[in-house]
Amino acid sequence: MKTWRHKKILELIKEQEISTQEDLVVALQNAGFSVTQATVSRDIKELGLIKVPGNTGISRYTVAGEPVNPRNEDRMKRLFRDSVVSLDYSENLIIIKTPPGEAQGVASTIDNAGWPEIIGTVAGDDTILIIIKPKKMTHATMKKFIALTGR
Repeated sequence: MKTWRHKKILELIKEQEISTQEDLVVALQNAGFSVTQATVSRDIKELGLIKVPGNTGISRYTVAGEPVNPRNEDRMKRLFRDSVVSLDYSENLIIIKTPPGEAQGVASTIDNAGWPEIIGTVAGDDTILIIIKPKKMTHATMKKFIALTGR
């Protein structure tokens, strides 16, 4: 039963913008599955689902590693042009400075870009730390970020 439920979840998140666990519970129940929020929570973890920006601006579930909504790239370009004050790097770390309060929005678009060389970001109020792996990809990633700023 679990295998069929997992298959149905993957089908549902491809067909619909499922943004909450409750939405997924309802969709599964409508499809004939008897599930609880706790079951759906475990399924989300087991399937490795993540949230990305949806077409309506509300986050939705998707499978980690799947191509992200192309609108995210447009959003990323806009945010980089409008919000990135400076970029710098050392070894496998990149630091992005933004005006106060804007770092988390920029970091979110980086996280959702799906770039395999980025293993993580940490955002404060006006600073983002990006960790790159392998180290040799740092310069190329930096160039991609610079291109996004339009400078």
